[in-house]
Amino acid sequence: MSIALIILAAGKGTRMESDRPKVLHRIAHAPMLWHAMRAGQTLEPARTIVVAGHEAEQVAQAAHDYAPEARVVIQEKQLGTAHAVAQAAPELDGFEGDAIVLYGDTPFISQDTLEAMARARAAHDVVVLGFEAADPGRYGRLVTEGDTLTRIVEFKDATDEERAITLCNSGVVSADAQTLMGLVSAVTNDNAAGEYYLPDIVTIARARGLSAGVVHCAEAETLGINSRAELAGAETAFQQGLRARLMADGVALQAPDTVFFAWDTAVGRDAEIEPNVIFGPGVTVESGARIRGFSHLEGAHVSRGAVVGPFARLRPGAELAEDSHVGNFVEVKNAYLGEGVKANHLTYLGDADIGDGSNIGAGTITCNYDGVFKHRTTIGKGAFIGSDTMLVAPVTVGDGAMTGSGSVITEDVAPGALALGRAKQVTKPGFATRLFDMLRAKKAKQTKG
Repeated sequence: MSIALIILAAGKGTRMESDRPKVLHRIAHAPMLWHAMRAGQTLEPARTIVVAGHEAEQVAQAAHDYAPEARVVIQEKQLGTAHAVAQAAPELDGFEGDAIVLYGDTPFISQDTLEAMARARAAHDVVVLGFEAADPGRYGRLVTEGDTLTRIVEFKDATDEERAITLCNSGVVSADAQTLMGLVSAVTNDNAAGEYYLPDIVTIARARGLSAGVVHCAEAETLGINSRAELAGAETAFQQGLRARLMADGVALQAPDTVFFAWDTAVGRDAEIEPNVIFGPGVTVESGARIRGFSHLEGAHVSRGAVVGPFARLRPGAELAEDSHVGNFVEVKNAYLGEGVKANHLTYLGDADIGDGSNIGAGTITCNYDGVFKHRTTIGKGAFIGSDTMLVAPVTVGDGAMTGSGSVITEDVAPGALALGRAKQVTKPGFATRLFDMLRAKKAKQTKG
């Protein structure tokens, strides 16, 4: 059956105390909205509809950055969740299939839960996601008879008996798309806030002879984020969850609480990650690779058997082939390091292609930027780049070639050649002694004065 996602992302998030829309605040380097969209993408939806409102252009751009095919509709006035869902009606005109309502500030709904909701539609016209709350507080309560949901009652309207119910409403709901639109269009705003509330559709559905059911999930999946403190808590929850999953899949984390992953980090079995490593977006670490302590990786691919760090930085476009080594205080950006390449310390490799087995000496810099354009450096297989070599791009060093330490290389180096590009040394006997004597005398005179 075809599925449409409706993701509500119109709120301002006043408690965030921010000019940024709430759903664009980040967890693990990605907007909350992306987490919600990714959860929904596991159902392979035929349509994804994002309901934007506050700073709608920013929200729409973020939605399209994640899924260019996403359709964005605008809730001009925030008049409640049912009103927000109703804005999706034009995008669902003629759509045959189910719709699932998700929330841009509730990023942790799991694939298993959404699949369970999709399956539950076989038994019920409307399916609501509920959770057993450790502290139900002011959540809406789900009133059930057996496996049937009879109504959703808000805390303020609940009796003492209903308030004792611990099964709470997450707000996530699924129904046939046309049925859902028909139900939300019947919701009224006869309440103190004058808003149209999505939970009211259960009562309306029952009055129309439709059935409603509940799918249960862990409370942690329904975590909604409304403040900076809750955002920090969500970051902690994400990191703890991903660390646990990676270790269960065979990744070695020496000090798990000190390693921070991005939302899309991929790490293979038997990879080893030492303490105090930070992953930005777009990093893949293959099986058997080793990321040593205090390294920072973003937009990089580390192949099997490669070693990174300690204190290394891989920037976007860094590609390390098998058994390559990038050591302490080495930065790699938009560069390919072939198999067995070694750049063990104090080096910058940007916009470069380095052939298999080459050795890059300490202090080497690929001078890739002329102030306007970036230029590329190519180093062949088995080359030896002497310490403190400046490679002024565009430049090519051939297979098996060598550069002398302290050289500035501005011209191509043929395969097998030695290139020296440094000034001739001049030595003045006794000059250092005379100079120091003069300077010390001058200092002593200033001290007496």
